[in-house]
Amino acid sequence: MALTAELKTSTVTTHRRHEKDTGSPEVQVALLTSRIKQLSDHLQTHKKDHSSRRGLLKMVGARNSLLKFLTRTDHDRYQKIIDSLGLRK
Repeated sequence: MALTAELKTSTVTTHRRHEKDTGSPEVQVALLTSRIKQLSDHLQTHKKDHSSRRGLLKMVGARNSLLKFLTRTDHDRYQKIIDSLGLRK
């Protein structure tokens, strides 16, 4: 259920801030969002998979923390990542 290498690479190249960027908050939020989408699709078919649901909730919390950090530090970067990922905040 992990992200494929191609999907991860394309996500990183789309949202990175400079050529060697792999760990900025924007990249982390984008990777978590794609993983959350994948896991929520899994949970649509496997409704009783409670351990995966717990992992999903932990990922949503981690993404929320990163977005709060971006809001505090640089609101323009926050707006840009929210618009590009289609999040509703």
